[in-house]
Amino acid sequence: MTLNEIAEAYVKLVLAIGQHDADYVDAYYGPAAWQAETIKQPLAALLQQADALLRQAQALPAPAPAQQCRQDFFLRLLAAARAYIAQLAGTRLPFDAESAALYDAVSPALNPADFDAILAELDQLLPGQGELNARLSAYQRAFEIPRDKLDAVFSAAIAEARARTRRYIDLPPNEDFHVEYVQDKVWSAYNWYKGDSYSLIQVNTDLPMFISRAIDLASHEGYPGHHVFNLLVEQQLVRQNGWMEYCVCPLYSPMSFLAEGSANYGIEIAFPHAERLQFEKETLFPLAGINPDLAERYYQIQAVLQKLSYAGNMVAQRYLDGEIAEPAALAMLMKYALSDQQRSTQRLRFIERLRSYVINYNLGQDTVQAYVERRAGSENAQQRWQVFAELLLQPKSAAMMAE
Repeated sequence: MTLNEIAEAYVKLVLAIGQHDADYVDAYYGPAAWQAETIKQPLAALLQQADALLRQAQALPAPAPAQQCRQDFFLRLLAAARAYIAQLAGTRLPFDAESAALYDAVSPALNPADFDAILAELDQLLPGQGELNARLSAYQRAFEIPRDKLDAVFSAAIAEARARTRRYIDLPPNEDFHVEYVQDKVWSAYNWYKGDSYSLIQVNTDLPMFISRAIDLASHEGYPGHHVFNLLVEQQLVRQNGWMEYCVCPLYSPMSFLAEGSANYGIEIAFPHAERLQFEKETLFPLAGINPDLAERYYQIQAVLQKLSYAGNMVAQRYLDGEIAEPAALAMLMKYALSDQQRSTQRLRFIERLRSYVINYNLGQDTVQAYVERRAGSENAQQRWQVFAELLLQPKSAAMMAE
């Protein structure tokens, strides 16, 4: 079999896995007939198919240099699909082994002591005395976007992210999106890519949104994040190149590591710190009815909070591996990730549902950033955008980016 033939069989395998888990197929823009013909098969049969496809892919002759990256990444996609079938069939791997099998990546091993210096830094920055979590919650209340102003703030943020992305990436003229505000979700926002350069972006309003999240979500879910990644893959890799393995996006795969990592790093690409601060002070803070004079101190604190992002990985590993129970996991999130009770509870529900997927955000961001900046530096905007866009169109796993 050729790589293209194995790729077609892989797409049909992913669609069949989706019959066992409705969340598994995150997006599909392949032939409608393939999806219509998909039937539910026993997991044992799917495991046999995955093993056969892996053997066939591993037996392919060495490709031309221009195809090497495609073939290397495809092998990792196949291996992840096989690992997820085994997980659905009851195989439970330890957290790190699971993330390696599904995402080709392992989060750094950290302990509570690794975060003590960051907490001490915040202790000096936050007003008031006493327990840090309560002080941060009290401080951040002044930066909540009122519900009746959320759409205006988010719309302004995504319009600016779109304009900035268009300066560097050639987007199709018909690309578009629609925003919905939803409730009762374990995530804060989600991009449902529908194909033909169109996305539905849902924003969860279960909890108040802080002003910093407007640009974060606009860039992550929209520009140059998930919406841009998906439309580029659809237009160039699938329709232009005919690489059909990319017409389906399995949630638990190296594609998600790259998608989440590039979407998070894309925030900084689109909004370098000084430019972001200026836009926030001139546009978003006034739209939200928040005093712009508070912006600089607020983002100084946000930068320190970002250093705590791996605390969530630490808690997820210990909780999912059975080292701590739910009360201890919540307490650790509140102490080391500094989220309040409600947000910590929502975060734990996310961890329970998506398991080791949590590493894709912070480790993914750091891996993509290191890859881009090794090639483009950290100062030249044009070069960073170029390498960033090239990575989206020549997908690489975590291990491949580290080579």
